[in-house]
Amino acid sequence: MKKNYSLGLYEKAMPNGMTIDKMLYCTKNCGFDRLEISIDETDERLSRLDWSYQQLNAFVRSVYASGITVDTMCLSGHRRFPLGSHNADIRDHSLEIMKKAIQFSHGIGIRIIQLAGYDVYYENGDEFTEKMFRENLCRCVEMASANGVILAFETMETSFMDTVEKAMKYVRFLDSPYLGIYPDIGNLKNASLIYESNLGEDIKSGAGHIFAAHLKETAPGICRNLCFGEGHTDYEQCINILWSQGVRMFTGEFWCLDEENYLRDIEMASGFLRMKIESSIKNCAS
Repeated sequence: MKKNYSLGLYEKAMPNGMTIDKMLYCTKNCGFDRLEISIDETDERLSRLDWSYQQLNAFVRSVYASGITVDTMCLSGHRRFPLGSHNADIRDHSLEIMKKAIQFSHGIGIRIIQLAGYDVYYENGDEFTEKMFRENLCRCVEMASANGVILAFETMETSFMDTVEKAMKYVRFLDSPYLGIYPDIGNLKNASLIYESNLGEDIKSGAGHIFAAHLKETAPGICRNLCFGEGHTDYEQCINILWSQGVRMFTGEFWCLDEENYLRDIEMASGFLRMKIESSIKNCAS
């Protein structure tokens, strides 16, 4: 089958501390098309947003030399510094993180920043945190649009934004071509059980606003650290609907659980996910 989609590898599927050259080599040789970089809540990964020109230039040179692209960023640093925090200093820092992430992406060619769908994470959410999230989201989208970078919500494991329908409330509110959805289909499956809702109809509610999708294994009440095939994620149904909407970018989201055998695990993930994607494509064509 001619490959007319891209399959990305989530950076955290590899052992922490690997150089960018090693990550790109691993991505390519284990059967993936691109690398998704992580800017999480740790000081180590947040510090990437303060890279010098020389560091950014070295990163770009490595990417070009590898033949592997880095088109997307998973920005989960807002878990620690949320846009909707009760604390004004934390909110200010969340906007600074967003500004730097957009500038970083613009500088090295990342086109989509996956934005965590949390108003707050370590605080209790309320009307104030939702209001602050909405107001600061407007500022984030303004910054992104000025740089031609897309922000796309990840559907999370918490009730604030665990469905496409909930994410669409904010997408419709801002009505910007630079804000959309980058759903996690594993989290969507779990949400469908919680609400006894129709998973397929939820994905359909985002038609025209979904840019890419995370393919992740989940089980009831478990949202990470499962091997592909161990849980209940409905890959075929989700990919079929996403494909019919024109989505062509998929990323395998999983974590390195065995540093001695991580290459084996990544190769197995590549084979599993390509099988699911290509089976769904055939079903769409038939």
